[in-house]
Amino acid sequence: MSKVLYIKANAKLEGKSRTFKISDNFIKEYKKNNPDDEIIILDLYKEGIEFLPVGQLNELHAPKEGEGKDHPVLKYAFQFLEADKYVIAEPLWNLGCPAILKAYIDYVCVTGITFKYTANGPVGLCQGKKAVNITGRGGKYSEPPFSEFEMGDKYLRTIFGFMGITDYTTIAADELDVIGKNVDEIVGKAIEEAKELAKTF
Repeated sequence: MSKVLYIKANAKLEGKSRTFKISDNFIKEYKKNNPDDEIIILDLYKEGIEFLPVGQLNELHAPKEGEGKDHPVLKYAFQFLEADKYVIAEPLWNLGCPAILKAYIDYVCVTGITFKYTANGPVGLCQGKKAVNITGRGGKYSEPPFSEFEMGDKYLRTIFGFMGITDYTTIAADELDVIGKNVDEIVGKAIEEAKELAKTF
C-alpha cells in the first residue's frame, strides 16, 4: 500500500480552479485503480502555510534528535518523507509557482530529514519515490520561446530531484488565458492525460 501526498496550491475559491479540476480527476482515477492506497490532501491555503519564522532558520534546518512530528513546522518535512508519491497541483503565477508553495518547500527541504550533506555534496533522502506536477498556465510555456521564461515547473523538478525524487512527470494545460482558445477543450485534454497517467502512477 502506498501513501500519496496531494499538495494543493491555489488561492481560488472552491470549484474555480482549472488546475484543481485536472488534479482532482487524476486523484479520482488513481483511487479507482488503487483503492487501498492512502491519499493525504494538503491544501496549503487551508493549512495556513506561512513563511519561516524569524530567528528560527538554524533550528529548523538542523533539527535536534527526537524533535519532529509534533513540531509546528518540521512535521511537514516528516510527512513529506513518509509519503511514497506526490501529486502537486499549482498554477503558473508570474512565471513561477505560487509563493505559498515555495514557503512549503522551505518547510520540507530540511537537512537531516529530506536531504543530507556528505563529503561529496548534498544527497536526497527521498529516493525511490515519484511525483507528478499538474499545472495550469495562461500562455504557451511548454515550448520555445516562452518555455525559457517558465520557472515554476522547472523549480519543482529541480528541488524534488535535490531531495532524491527523480521520477517526476509534468501535466500542463497551456494557453488557458489566450483569447480565442477553447479552454474547455484544453482542460479536457489535460484531464484525459491525467487520468491515463493515474492508471500507472
